Amino acid sequence: MNNPPSTVTLTVHGIGTPIRALEPGEDDVWISVRQLEDVLDAVSGRTDVRITFDDANASDLEIGLPHLLKRGLTAQFFLPAGLLGQPGRLTDDGVRELLAAGMTLGSHGWAHCDWRQLTPEQVPDEMTKASRVLADFAGRPVTEVSAPFGSYDRHVLRRLREAGATRVYTSDTGRAPSEAWLHARTSLRSTIDIAWIDQVLDGRPSLPRRARNVAARTVKRFRG
Repeated sequence: MNNPPSTVTLTVHGIGTPIRALEPGEDDVWISVRQLEDVLDAVSGRTDVRITFDDANASDLEIGLPHLLKRGLTAQFFLPAGLLGQPGRLTDDGVRELLAAGMTLGSHGWAHCDWRQLTPEQVPDEMTKASRVLADFAGRPVTEVSAPFGSYDRHVLRRLREAGATRVYTSDTGRAPSEAWLHARTSLRSTIDIAWIDQVLDGRPSLPRRARNVAARTVKRFRG
């Protein structure tokens, strides 16, 4: 079957009641179990939607995985490799359990820091070491990444190309060409409801909105 011409990629950050202290603003992207159920029910059977998880929260395994399996869905988990095993995060065994269930991995860097603010000393860990660590779990190269905080510029993109990234996921929202190297995603937020889900999956932004989105993405790609 041919890939659909465009894809909606949704991002889950955390589910249910947090079991660790959240960073400022992080509660905005922490959703309830019911909200997750509504999203997964809406996307079941669709070939034009991808589900991703960021941040390696323990809820990925404890809540997300059972609900995916119940619906026969798979997802890609973008992990900050240096945070594995910390309180409230996935453990090494948890990562192996995701893989055993048919899920895939991507890199979310090493320490979940803004890639536009990296020092020269941080670049190797964030751009290459993290992917190598995750590849050891997966038993294959991990070459797809998601930018922490959705933050990128031309320098970040250059470093990712040099590191061999085959796809870079952002937080730019909206549909993206299915095989785009720079791939927009839409984050699930604590305020979502059925109407929001329907709009994201099947709605068409107005022409002015589409123009603003294109302009914003262009600025990000060439700034720095």
